[in-house]
Amino acid sequence: MGQAEEFRRPVALVVEDEPLQRMMAVDLVEEAGFDVIEATNADEAILLLETRLDIRVVFTDIDMPGSMDGMMLAAAVRKRWPPIEIIITPGHVRERDLVLPERGVFFPKPYDSERLSRKLVELRLHHRLYQMCF
Repeated sequence: MGQAEEFRRPVALVVEDEPLQRMMAVDLVEEAGFDVIEATNADEAILLLETRLDIRVVFTDIDMPGSMDGMMLAAAVRKRWPPIEIIITPGHVRERDLVLPERGVFFPKPYDSERLSRKLVELRLHHRLYQMCF
């Protein structure tokens, strides 16, 4: 593996239809050490996931326009791309009202940016260890 590959930042996909919320999420994820790509709904996210093999984290809102919401997207990601980590951020739903996918993580809005950043750094370090093993 070349040196450039060893230091490549993991990629996170931020899925959020509200532009201001998306900008805030992108900033948090980038500050945690990820390269970020963006989608405004689950349909767009699925297209990106089908064409990009480098996505390691999906950070998704629940309430979005389109053919599926964030929970349906999370279920599709877990089924089709099991290694991808999932962070779910609902605006009006409580965690106890949800059935999260395996390894799915819940962060209510407004974000506790410190706690969310710690989780993202943990996921980035996990990705780095995975790269070192393979």
